[in-house]
Amino acid sequence: MRNSSLARLLLKSTGRKFHGIAGTGDNNLLINEVSNWRAALKKDLAIKFPKERKAASIYKVPVKMREVQPDAYVPNIISIGPYHHGDKRLQEMEELKWGFFHRLFGPKKAPDIAVELDHVMNAMEDLEQEARKCYWDEAEQIKKDKFVKIMLVDGCFIVELFRELKQNSFHYCPSVKRWMLPTLRRDLIMLENQIPLFVLQRLFELTRRSKESTLEQLALMFFNPLLKREHSNNPDVNAEGIGKSQHFLDLFRLSILPKMVTRAAESDMKRSMTELMESGVVVEKSVVNRPPLDVRCDGRWLQIPPLYIDDYKGTLIRNMVAYEQCHSNCKPDVTSYLFFFDGLINSAHDVELLHHKGVLQHSLGSNKEVAKLVNGLCKEIARDSRKSYLHKVVFDINSYCDSSYAKIRARLVHHYFSNWVVGISTFGALVVLYLTVIQTCYGYVKDQPQFDKPFHHHLLDSITLPILHLFTFEKNQEESEPEFHEPFHHNLLNFIINSIIVPICHLFTLGKNKEKFWHESTDDEYFQIVPHWVLSV
Repeated sequence: MRNSSLARLLLKSTGRKFHGIAGTGDNNLLINEVSNWRAALKKDLAIKFPKERKAASIYKVPVKMREVQPDAYVPNIISIGPYHHGDKRLQEMEELKWGFFHRLFGPKKAPDIAVELDHVMNAMEDLEQEARKCYWDEAEQIKKDKFVKIMLVDGCFIVELFRELKQNSFHYCPSVKRWMLPTLRRDLIMLENQIPLFVLQRLFELTRRSKESTLEQLALMFFNPLLKREHSNNPDVNAEGIGKSQHFLDLFRLSILPKMVTRAAESDMKRSMTELMESGVVVEKSVVNRPPLDVRCDGRWLQIPPLYIDDYKGTLIRNMVAYEQCHSNCKPDVTSYLFFFDGLINSAHDVELLHHKGVLQHSLGSNKEVAKLVNGLCKEIARDSRKSYLHKVVFDINSYCDSSYAKIRARLVHHYFSNWVVGISTFGALVVLYLTVIQTCYGYVKDQPQFDKPFHHHLLDSITLPILHLFTFEKNQEESEPEFHEPFHHNLLNFIINSIIVPICHLFTLGKNKEKFWHESTDDEYFQIVPHWVLSV
């Protein structure tokens, strides 16, 4: 018994010793791991330096934006630059690229091209490092020789395509099938399908013919159909804008922006097109040649350049907005314009109103699809309202709509003139009320012996003036209209108000001057009785 107790005591003491040894080993291992982690972090800090991306201007579209509409950022038939190079779907167009390249440097090249291929290749090699920095990831997956080859072949294709289109007034290109040209235009404007503009400028200068337009002019004429504008109305980009252009997407974006704008913090657009019309805001299409984004406002008069929406317009706007979201050096003007239209359009009825005003045209299936497209363009877009060029426009409209007159007018129009059925019912009720007043007044005067027939005639003249004025109303339209002119229906409204106030004043003065009316009534004296401020309403 004593031996068994001694054995158990020995076993416990031995176990404690073993556990103590094992615990000491685990602690040492943990200390070594912490030391190794810290040393590795310090080593990475000394080796891995963040890349300077200040020169980057060609980006890959953020994942969240791409998920909303993936097809808007992926080329359909041609790859330009390194991002989509090698895509099997786009290999068919490589043959067309080499056809244009062969035209420049092949054995049967044009006689007016004096530059040699070696000279052009040397120039591209000199630009290789600078061109890489224009891409967000610097095209790290592509080696130098392949990168230079992409810049050279793709750049020569673009330059020669523009020249051939210029020879045919940009109506068609003999080397390109008709169905390809609109799709090429769409692909070449995509953010991920760009080549730095200075690379194209260098190729254009090395292969220049005599008496050629500038590359920027050719590019704007090529992309102009995306906005459905006439070539003659295509606004020129100022010298400062050309100097700051990074690529074709940036160049085209600068061409549609208004000039000489101020930017400040912008409040939200509180009302849709329907609500603006109910409040009395006059929306008009711009009558002069202005850039497409040049929206102006003067009081309650809002002028918007016409906008045409088709299947390609969504791609253009999405890529411009993606560029503004990624490139910190450009102002978010297209984004501000997009949110402005998103505030105007909340339903198919808003699209219909803009269409009737000549502001919005589209080739989509229905107004509902247009509203869905415009509202969908703002998904996953970060809005920076601190630097909006539309701050004054939105402020003026919100200020007018917040006024007491606009609120009262909006309620009346919304409840009593929301559609033609309600409007006719309201108008009919007003006519019945008006006729009732006429009958009551005339019946009362007729029963009073102190009023004779001449007074009855003048009373009838007074209470029927609104109807007589409406029949004699004529619209006077000047040959040269001001920039913000008073519309016809507002002149008519003022005339109706004048017609209502004049009889009231006439009735008040009729009793005081009845002797004058019975014996000396003339047209001149009639209007002398009416106060001058009434006639000037």
